[in-house]
Amino acid sequence: MPLTDDEIERYARHIVLPEVGGPGQNRLKASSVLVIGAGGLGAPMLLYLAAAGVGRIGIVDHDTVSLSNLQRQVIHTTERVGLAKTASAARQIAAINPQVVVEQHQTRITPENALSLMAGYDIVADGCDNFPTRFMVSDAAFFARKVLVSAAVGQFDGQISTFKPFEKAPDGTPYPTYRCFVGELPPRGSFPACEEAGVMGALPGIVGSLQAMEVIKELLGIGEGLAGRILMYDALWARFFETKLAWNPENPLTGKSPSIKSLDPANYRD
Repeated sequence: MPLTDDEIERYARHIVLPEVGGPGQNRLKASSVLVIGAGGLGAPMLLYLAAAGVGRIGIVDHDTVSLSNLQRQVIHTTERVGLAKTASAARQIAAINPQVVVEQHQTRITPENALSLMAGYDIVADGCDNFPTRFMVSDAAFFARKVLVSAAVGQFDGQISTFKPFEKAPDGTPYPTYRCFVGELPPRGSFPACEEAGVMGALPGIVGSLQAMEVIKELLGIGEGLAGRILMYDALWARFFETKLAWNPENPLTGKSPSIKSLDPANYRD
C-alpha cells in the first residue's frame, strides 16, 4: 500500500535515507512488534517505535502507573497514576502517531500464554525487570522462532543483545541464546531489584532507545545486528563495551543434548 501524503511528510527524514526510502518505510508500516513491559526500557522503545511508523505494536504489562515510575518511565504522566500501564502507553502513542495500531495485553507474560502472545508479531522486544521472566521470554522466542531484542539495566549500567538461535552464525553454529550468556537462572536475591538498589532515571532511556534502534534495523534488514554480541554501557564512565557471545553446546535449550523442550513453568522458578 503506497504511503499517503501525510505519511510522506511525517516520515520524510526516514525516506531520504538510502537505507530506508519509501519501500523501507512501507516495510515498517506493515510490521509488528511485541514489547514486553511498559516500564523503564519499554517506555522509550514504545515511543520511538511508534514515531518510526511501526504499524502494529503489542504491549504486555500487568501493572499500573505509580508515582515512583515517573522518574524513568517517560511514556507515563502524573495524571495517569493508577491507570494501567498498557492504557497509559497506548494513550501516549496515539498522541505521537495515531496511525499506529496498539494492542494492549494487560497481563503478565507466563509460560502458559507466551507463545500465543508472540505468535501474532514479527519480532519481540523484552524490557522486563527480572531474571525468571527474561529466561522464559528468551526460551519462548526460540520456540516461536521470533527474533528477540533483549536488554537489562542496573544502577548505572545496561546491556543489550539480539537473539536469533534458530538461525546460523557465519561459522555455521547456531546463534547463541540468552542461556549461552547467563547460564542458569540466578537464585532469588543474587541481584537486588530496582526498588532496592535504585536506577538512574536517564539510563533506561538510553538503553531502551538502543533497543528501538536494533528492532528497527532487524525489521528493515539493514546494518549489522547484535546477534552473537553483547553491548554494555557504563553510564558513570560514559563508556560502551562489546563482547562476543558464542553458542554454548552445553546449554539446555539449544545445545547438543537439549533438555528444555517446552515452556515448563518449573524451569522459571527462582
